[in-house]
Amino acid sequence: MTLKTMLRVLAFTTVMAVTSTAVSAQETIRLRIASGHPAVNTYVNLMQTFFVPEVTKRVAERTKHKVEFVEGYGGAMVKVADTLEGVQSGIIDIGAYCFCFEPSNLPLHAFQVMLPFGTMDPTTSLKVARAVYDKVPYMSKVFEDKFRQKLLALIADNGYNLGTNFEWNTVADLKNQKIAGAGLNLKWLEFAGATPVQSTLVEAYTSMQTGVYNGWIMFPSAWVNFKLYEVGKFYTEVGFGAITWHGLTINSNRWAKLPKDVQAIIQEVATEYEARTGTVNAENYPKQIEELKKFGVNVRKTPESVVKDWANSLAAWPAQKAKELDAAGMPGTQVLEATLKAAEDNGHKWPVRYNLK
Repeated sequence: MTLKTMLRVLAFTTVMAVTSTAVSAQETIRLRIASGHPAVNTYVNLMQTFFVPEVTKRVAERTKHKVEFVEGYGGAMVKVADTLEGVQSGIIDIGAYCFCFEPSNLPLHAFQVMLPFGTMDPTTSLKVARAVYDKVPYMSKVFEDKFRQKLLALIADNGYNLGTNFEWNTVADLKNQKIAGAGLNLKWLEFAGATPVQSTLVEAYTSMQTGVYNGWIMFPSAWVNFKLYEVGKFYTEVGFGAITWHGLTINSNRWAKLPKDVQAIIQEVATEYEARTGTVNAENYPKQIEELKKFGVNVRKTPESVVKDWANSLAAWPAQKAKELDAAGMPGTQVLEATLKAAEDNGHKWPVRYNLK
């Protein structure tokens, strides 16, 4: 081979390498994102209308890459109780789910539920939760250490109340009534003397209609969006608290393979998404209460004396949970103490001040 030919081959090889690198750099990144809940849920709606389009747009504008999402909501890819495992196994890349459906895997992450009658403001709930996650590294690290996923964002729910198909006035009126909840908030019912029933929103309408249970511990958005006002004409603002116990996670292996600039944008949008779950829920709450009234629902506020009675029935429970979690090798007491302090730092006053000693 002549020197001239060798130089031509070298030049061609260099061009091909550069071209190949350019093509590789611009390769489309496909991400499967899912939730077991449908898009009528506020946090899923925000995945669809904010998180997905913003990541897509910002990656296209600020990097040499392109992101395409394959979306699956309402159980199309994963069920509500299988989303953590779906992300862990790589069936989906990004998932959003309630920790309430992972009582064995994530028992401590329902910590705000262990302190009922907290703030009803979802933005404050997020601040409290974020303060706890920042103070206790275990809360984020457990996702990576045990479940092969990275926590991208916390997700706030609206304030929990009690919707029923019967009228009630005192805690004693709830005795032996079958009322649904999810995960640990069933304990709120148990201490009140009601019969707790584990359920999901997907089956709520039919179950209320057929008498499987007669009420739900639920925020007003679900009572509106799932048309539960048709089968439950009583909605009582008990004020159990706005709970931050959902999360948005991404599979660790998929995350590691993403370009750094794409990672940065996903985290940036996820942080904004987290904040929006608080602000959007806070803005929607009074609107949804008014909608329920228009739908003919009897909406009323629980008297402070009834709230205090209910809180007193639960007064010893947080300390019990803290000790139980400590014994299982988790920082239960540390997390609950941090939650009490963060709530009070944000101006919250408990109807009964829980003692963890």
